[in-house]
Amino acid sequence: MATLRQLALMKVQERSYVTSEAPSLKISDYFGSQVFGLKEMREALAPSVYQRVAGAIEKGAKIDMSTAEEVATAVKSWAMAKGATHYTHWFQPLTGSTAEKHDTFFDALSGMEKFKGSALVQQEPDASSFPSGGIRTTFEARGYTAWDPSSPIFIYDKTLCIPTIFVSYTGEALDFKTPLIRSSDAINHAAVDICQYFDRNVKKVTPSLGVEQEYFLIDKALYSTRPDIVMSGRSVFGHNPARGQQLDDHYFGSIAQRVKEYMKDFEIEAWKLGIPVSTRHNEVAPGQYEVAPLFEEINKACDHNLLLMDLMEKVADRHGFKVLFHEKPFAGLNGSGKHNNWSLITDTGVNLFQPSNSARENLQFLCFLVGTIKAVYVYADLLRASIASASNDYRLGANEAPPAIISVFLGSTLSSVLDELEHNGNVKIEKGDNMYMKLGLTKIPEIILDNTDRNRTSPFAFTGNKFEFRAVGSSANSAGPMTALNVIVADILKEMKVDIDKEMEAGKEKKIAIVDVLRRYIKESKDIRFEADGYSDEWAEEAARRGLSNLKSTPFALDTLVTKKTADLYKRHKVLNEKELHARHEIRLENYIMRVQIESRVMGDLALNHIIPTAIQYQNKLIENANGLKGLGLDHRAAIETIEQVSKHIESLKLNVGQMIEARKRINKEEDIAKKAKLYSTDVKEAYFDKIRYAVDKLELLVDNESWPLVKYREMLFIK
Repeated sequence: MATLRQLALMKVQERSYVTSEAPSLKISDYFGSQVFGLKEMREALAPSVYQRVAGAIEKGAKIDMSTAEEVATAVKSWAMAKGATHYTHWFQPLTGSTAEKHDTFFDALSGMEKFKGSALVQQEPDASSFPSGGIRTTFEARGYTAWDPSSPIFIYDKTLCIPTIFVSYTGEALDFKTPLIRSSDAINHAAVDICQYFDRNVKKVTPSLGVEQEYFLIDKALYSTRPDIVMSGRSVFGHNPARGQQLDDHYFGSIAQRVKEYMKDFEIEAWKLGIPVSTRHNEVAPGQYEVAPLFEEINKACDHNLLLMDLMEKVADRHGFKVLFHEKPFAGLNGSGKHNNWSLITDTGVNLFQPSNSARENLQFLCFLVGTIKAVYVYADLLRASIASASNDYRLGANEAPPAIISVFLGSTLSSVLDELEHNGNVKIEKGDNMYMKLGLTKIPEIILDNTDRNRTSPFAFTGNKFEFRAVGSSANSAGPMTALNVIVADILKEMKVDIDKEMEAGKEKKIAIVDVLRRYIKESKDIRFEADGYSDEWAEEAARRGLSNLKSTPFALDTLVTKKTADLYKRHKVLNEKELHARHEIRLENYIMRVQIESRVMGDLALNHIIPTAIQYQNKLIENANGLKGLGLDHRAAIETIEQVSKHIESLKLNVGQMIEARKRINKEEDIAKKAKLYSTDVKEAYFDKIRYAVDKLELLVDNESWPLVKYREMLFIK
């Protein structure tokens, strides 16, 4: 009789790839066809109504109810013409994923389809059932979702989806979108003030984002045989394949046909939804891939990334795949990240992180570059907290991802420019462009685009005309870390404005005042800059000498959220109040605890109920073999020795699982969630996990592989 493992492997061998056809040979023919964007609004609304909506989106203003009624009528007609029967407010609660409650357009009382402006603008989901960190209690259920006009409405699976914020009855943010929008507003005001030194025409600055999404694909049949991957998203037990990623032959290799058809399928669906995916390729680890979009306004980019992840999971089911977004699903192989490429764009079309041949624009570029570096230096712990999670802890510093130490990589060319500015800024400055010659700033045009190398060990790297926040985990909602980045840069830009104005009030010419402030900022923040190997032990030692934090464990990193420094920062920019910050601290600690508990429970279940019975079954075979050899008068010492080794590791396994369960029970009795989380910190949980893994690994060496109950992850990784 075939085992579950054998049946799964046979299913994989029999599976053929599913082809997918695009609606047209030209992507432009159907790109955004499921989106009610500005083009569709212009066609469906009266000109005066369209102008009010477009103006509100541009300025972030509130849309009045009469305008909302006009939009609701138009969007209902558009959606129904495309086959939609329901609508939903699509929001991002603090679970980390998206949420939706579908209502039908059909009104039974009138026998007609209806959609009011009030339903477009606001709904009332049950706030008590979502994480609130104590903001709402179970009996205080009221919460509100409110339409976010800046992110376009779309149709997904015959349902009209309206992107919304989610707030409590008392007004606190219960989602990721609300603080992101607030942070974008904060950096807009701060950046415009700096731009005004150089170009009075700049009235708005918008954060731009491109999110590279890494992921693993495994066959659905093999996935179903692994309770650990089903329950926790990763393998708690496994065996390194003889051929993993050591040959470097998977990275950018020819994409397997079955995988390519899957990619084509979700790309087509993504383009219909207006998601500008543009790049696909094999990643380093077998079974690992990447999809990357073009840059978009940050709020829309974060929405699109969440929608893309959901879309990838649904399309994968059609192709017999499961998508793994866990940061480290397989030990010994590269984990997955979500590289957030961030920049600032003016309403005059200038990328503020793009050097040019203009001396004036390059001084502006230096303001934003140096301001961002100082922001990362001052608020490094907050950036670390923004990407902290139980799953990302496995990835950070694991020789394929940045370490937990936050640093900034600039490249040798740009580093030399800042060094020159810092050391020689006190040279007598003449008027005109000669000032930049004396400061060595003529070097800046040389770094346009690719005159800066890439450093994959850096969590925050400048890559020519943007910063790449590489430490974000593949399963994360990008809105969290990008909110933090927006806020800290806004804060330093505000400080820079005050400092420059003080220098000018003291009688300094504007350019000289700017250069003097930049010199000081470069000197103050230079410890955060690091150009070498972030994986090395030497860097950890050097970082400690520089006073940089190395917060390896999520519970300790999250403490930053409840410091006075963080509270004051978010309060200054009206992004989150202290109550909202404490709520997020509690929610994320509890999420960490729950995920570690799930992993420990599934580990105990597999060890006690799957692995030990199989080992005993094999041990019984060995006993029969030993008795048979003894009866024939043959040497049976080897069989006896193996039986003894199996017994020893079975007892070790039982003991270690029991100790882990007892430790979990003790911890669960603790009242203080922060104390509980510390006991669940990475080092502590790994101490338990490693003991159990050791016994399992030893058993695997002794037990016949054909009787081993779990499909090895080595068998999951090679897709034909």
